[in-house]
Amino acid sequence: METILSIAGKPGLYRLVSRGKMNLIVETIDDAKRRMPAFSTDRVTSLADIAMYTDAEDIPLWKVLKSLGEKEQSKTASINYKKCSSKELRDYFAEVLPNFDQERVHDSDIKKLLQWYNILVNNGYTDFETVLCPTPGDNVDSRQEAE
Repeated sequence: METILSIAGKPGLYRLVSRGKMNLIVETIDDAKRRMPAFSTDRVTSLADIAMYTDAEDIPLWKVLKSLGEKEQSKTASINYKKCSSKELRDYFAEVLPNFDQERVHDSDIKKLLQWYNILVNNGYTDFETVLCPTPGDNVDSRQEAE
């Protein structure tokens, strides 16, 4: 299983390559495959730890991406999220996740999700459950329970 990361303030997604004493070594998920350190001062988030708000319970990001992949048949998103209106964006997302929380899910969240989806699909990541579903001990709650 690979660990896919988002780093605040840096575009794109990253794959965890190695862990150092004071940093993580990450590699861009694109054609360049550029490696760089991510330090403790960087806000690094694993995509496995992200969820989307719904009217009921939060849905893990991998389930939302899987639903989006089924809608798009594992191809890049058919909507131009950079130029579409808020209503078009929300109508499109309602097809993917019908009960998403209209108040807490912002347009920027949907755009970021679509951007990540396109990055993953363009680089051969289409089995979101395998790649992003946390395994036991991956998330903070599991680690705290183990202590």
